[in-house]
Amino acid sequence: MTDKNRRRGRALVGLAIGTAAMVALAGCTTSTPAPSASGSADPGAAAGGTISVAQTNAATALNSDTPDNNLNTNGMVDNLTGNGDGPGSFFYVDPEFNIVPDETNGTVELVSESPLVVKYTLDPEAVWSDGTPMTTTDLLLSWVVGSGHFDDASFDEETGEVTGGNQYFQIAGSTAGLDTTEFPEIDEEAGTLTLTYGEPFVDWNLVNLITKPAHVFAEKAGFGSVEELATFFEETPAGDPAAPAAPNEQLATMGELWTTGYNITAMPEDESLLVSAGMWVVKDFQADDGGFISFEPNPEWRGEEAPAFDELIIRFIGDPNAQITALQNGEVDVIEPQPSADTVAAIEAFGGTLLQGAQLSYDHLDLTFNSEVFADPIVREAFLKTVPRQAILDAIVTPVDPEAEVLNSVQFVANQPQYADAVAANGYADFAEPDIEGARELLAGATPTVRLMYNTNNPNRVDAFQLIQASATEAGFVVEDAGSPDWSSLLGSGTYDAVIFGWISPGVGYAGLPQIVGTGGGGNYNGYSNPEVDALVAESQTTIGDEERLTEIQIEIDRLTREDFYGLPLFQVPGLVAVNGTVDGVEFNGGQTGVIWNAWEWTPVS
Repeated sequence: MTDKNRRRGRALVGLAIGTAAMVALAGCTTSTPAPSASGSADPGAAAGGTISVAQTNAATALNSDTPDNNLNTNGMVDNLTGNGDGPGSFFYVDPEFNIVPDETNGTVELVSESPLVVKYTLDPEAVWSDGTPMTTTDLLLSWVVGSGHFDDASFDEETGEVTGGNQYFQIAGSTAGLDTTEFPEIDEEAGTLTLTYGEPFVDWNLVNLITKPAHVFAEKAGFGSVEELATFFEETPAGDPAAPAAPNEQLATMGELWTTGYNITAMPEDESLLVSAGMWVVKDFQADDGGFISFEPNPEWRGEEAPAFDELIIRFIGDPNAQITALQNGEVDVIEPQPSADTVAAIEAFGGTLLQGAQLSYDHLDLTFNSEVFADPIVREAFLKTVPRQAILDAIVTPVDPEAEVLNSVQFVANQPQYADAVAANGYADFAEPDIEGARELLAGATPTVRLMYNTNNPNRVDAFQLIQASATEAGFVVEDAGSPDWSSLLGSGTYDAVIFGWISPGVGYAGLPQIVGTGGGGNYNGYSNPEVDALVAESQTTIGDEERLTEIQIEIDRLTREDFYGLPLFQVPGLVAVNGTVDGVEFNGGQTGVIWNAWEWTPVS
């Protein structure tokens, strides 16, 4: 889901508060950033220089674990800086979707299965990039964010909107699992934080408690020290929706920092926002298409592996042709463009090397349940009957993968073993081809107006919009162009009735279920709510070791969303990476972090 694809299933930590379990949003020649003193913007520079990677989407934040910033490029930034994912945090996910422990800054230990008890231990030498030692308060802060411990908000049962009380930290995923834990047991001298769960939690092994630095949050909230912040957390009463308290100023300040304080439109002047646990620290930034974000090695990094070069630059180039030109001209070393037959042919024509594979990502059309036009299920069904899914596939994917088929599941993609059973049960194949006459009959002469949003900077999304608009118009719909380059920040805003975008799965965990289809989930942008689905979601979060039942739950959710006319899956996104011979060690990765997952193994070719 290359298109500011949403990251799917990053349970708040790695989360469940970090990045590993959530689903993410997956969308020209550009200026080249100045080289570092020890390197060069020339991709052919010797080892110790600079390596540049082109990505379709621009980074918008230094924290991807919020509803508005849960985007694939932001997730790459988190991975490189150890924010709930990647080296420097407690673990990361490799291209084979293995959970790989990283013990640079600490370890995770399953103490007991019943009750579920998990212990986090910091390495005595663990340190942030600004030289501040890590403490258990850093882990405690992540727990506070991921558990919603201090929240006392009430929510509308159908829309998930806050109707009263306080919700301090907005997260992209869900508090499911961590919200059953007791206040952590902390041994500051031993450097341990222990969680005791009130019930089983399917993704306990994906709860990554190294995210953002507590000393930065303490300073912003007016505390004199990390110790004062820890005492505040210990002494402040837990939130109770039945008896909401007056807003807490310190919690509100920290919540604002978490939710919007890491948003970036220019290089932050406040260097505390750049503090990193990972191999890399943000060095410079220019916003939007044509901009870039650059990284330099963390001066305090202690891991066994370390970068073999001085600067990593992610350049934001939305146009795949411009990415190819930049690769051919040596302006970048690696590209990860929107795949198309023309893209493949152009790369092969100049001698670039292609790395291809399947991605755990898919494009889809979602209908907004709390919009006026689609509050009526008859209108939802009619609109879905007009969607030309095969034509969209033929225009976008078939030229790259002639064997590709229309996707018929919102829970699984075609290369997953559960897919065939899901398709046999869910009914999405009923919408194989447009049924214009059937749509007209349902509308009975009505001509509803539908505002359809998509990313105008993504050629594939433009093609899909145009095909849907033309087909729906035949049935009597008036489809307004609500496309925007800022579409991701508009998700859930009420400014559109339907949206085309992509999800990219982490390949591990089940946090994507409460995140996307659970009432009020952090990625439930279309106001979907079904009590049966909520019950299945809740069951999934407490089901441990029974993969057969978890698959049954996902297939049943697939069927129920189809019956509710939730929207339509369109196609699985093929993956494409290309290199020009100036870098060794680049590997294809169909997961959320894409090609940068092993950047520490890259070496410039002189």
